[in-house]
Amino acid sequence: MTHAIRFNKTGGPEVLQWETVDVGAPAAGEVAVRHHAVGLNYIDTYHRSGLYPVPLPSGLGLEGAGVVVAVGEGVSDLVPGDRVAYAGGPLGAYSEVRNLPAHRVVKLPASLSFEQGAAMMLQGLTAQYLLRRTYRVQPGDTVLIHAAAGGVGLIACQWAKALGATVIGTVGSDAKAELARAHGCEHPIVYTRENFTERVREITGGAGVPVVYDSIGKDTFMDSLRCLRPLGMMVLFGAASGPVPPFDLGLLNTLGSLFVTRPSIAAYTAKREDLLAMANELFDVVGSGKVRVEINQRYALKDAAQAHRDLEARRTTGSTILLP
Repeated sequence: MTHAIRFNKTGGPEVLQWETVDVGAPAAGEVAVRHHAVGLNYIDTYHRSGLYPVPLPSGLGLEGAGVVVAVGEGVSDLVPGDRVAYAGGPLGAYSEVRNLPAHRVVKLPASLSFEQGAAMMLQGLTAQYLLRRTYRVQPGDTVLIHAAAGGVGLIACQWAKALGATVIGTVGSDAKAELARAHGCEHPIVYTRENFTERVREITGGAGVPVVYDSIGKDTFMDSLRCLRPLGMMVLFGAASGPVPPFDLGLLNTLGSLFVTRPSIAAYTAKREDLLAMANELFDVVGSGKVRVEINQRYALKDAAQAHRDLEARRTTGSTILLP
């Protein structure tokens, strides 16, 4: 018997319960992982609240790092004792021990800690596909990254700068502006007192940016479109302020034949060869020192509800981990 965070109904952080669970032996194609650290991500709040419906009762969490303690039939590339990390599901990372499909797990280099692995997999792989696949950032590009002081934001700012881009980022306070600036964001915009659309136009001499990376959603989406240059790409990869309402697609034509995409890590990592290639690129850029993974909050796993409260109240910066 072991412990896990589970919820039987959707709602606020109070629905999260610390329960005793029976994990059992891994099935064919699965591995059992004992977590050393678990990642906290905004998408976890969507699952908990019901914004992204899941069958109930359910576990929670998409990302973790630890040691393989058992393997199921047919698993040949992982053995007990391997240091591993994973991201993207299935749900259940908020646990001391869990079983999960072996094809979702990657070996964690010895140079990276379990805490780094848990803190960077989902956010780092998200930054990887955003910057290297959804819109492939080129030297000389100027990009806009919303929530620049958040977990994905700090990684993406550093990575974009390393690729030769100029980074504009929105943040909610002067303290977060300084944090973003220290991580490659040349032009932090405090959206609580500055109009980010006007500032982007000023910074770019009226031209606009080729891409906006937006995890905020409803509150920023329409103004983000107005930050784009003709033929620019709007990349909506989250909805921290709520889902974007329907809008007239003719606006994309009016604003310069714009592109809009709503990507997910599940689609980008569906093929194991893609997952491995993405993870290797992430491990390389972190190992090189070009991207630092900032773990700014740590909570006991059993205190996940408080971690959710702080995350939703925007009291966190960088990455947050839960410790079993």
